[in-house]
Amino acid sequence: MQKRSIVPIVYILFLMLPIYWLVAMSFKTTNEILAGFSLFPQTFTLDNYKTIFTDPSWYWGYINSIAYVSINTVISIAVALPAAYAFSRYRFLGDKQLFFWLLTNRMAPAAVFALPFFQLYSAVELFDTHLAVALAHCLFNIPLAVWILEGFMGGVPKELDETAFVDGYSFPRFFATIFIPSIKAGVGVAAFFCFMFSWVELLLAKTLTAVAAKPIAATMTKTASSAGYELGLLAAAGTLTIIPGAIVIWFVRNYIAKGFAMGRV
Repeated sequence: MQKRSIVPIVYILFLMLPIYWLVAMSFKTTNEILAGFSLFPQTFTLDNYKTIFTDPSWYWGYINSIAYVSINTVISIAVALPAAYAFSRYRFLGDKQLFFWLLTNRMAPAAVFALPFFQLYSAVELFDTHLAVALAHCLFNIPLAVWILEGFMGGVPKELDETAFVDGYSFPRFFATIFIPSIKAGVGVAAFFCFMFSWVELLLAKTLTAVAAKPIAATMTKTASSAGYELGLLAAAGTLTIIPGAIVIWFVRNYIAKGFAMGRV
């Protein structure tokens, strides 16, 4: 083994250590976790996972999270595509200022918008719905998606548009059948970041839901009781929350690499 390969291997192992520890804890009882240090479960148990898959309050947390994350990703990409095309292909009064303003929304902390969103959605009867959380996350994800997609669209020659129009393509047909496939890597990268932000964001998701749309991150807080934390159950829930993100990363890994190469990720 070459010496230069040792550093990346050690670094990867260091990054994987917390994940391994989380998975190992998920197969332990809380008493064993609190009893002392052990690399492997001394009393292997699946009770933690059994609780999650049989208790509706637990598995509905995952369903709710996946529901509003999916809605948000679809809305964000659908809105960002035409917006990014406009910024990429046209010059209009205040375009740079508007583009910068979009990015400033992404810079603001979610806590700033928690109370306004809560009052607004309560007034229009959207509180405790998947759509409420999805729309709230759009405030952060749409600017990010526009920024990423604009960079990818800038790499597509304008001659492609002109050639398609000369060949008789209408704009909707050209945009859907020619232009979007040519930036599919950018769409994959933008969808990935929208998904990940919405999946891990807790403050707005918890503030805008109560029961019907309660996300898994909020459900995990109920492991605390007067007797302490149910650490094994919490570890099992944490392990399961990693899986959707890992699946998304697997499917868009090549697109993310291209995004890094283009300087937009």
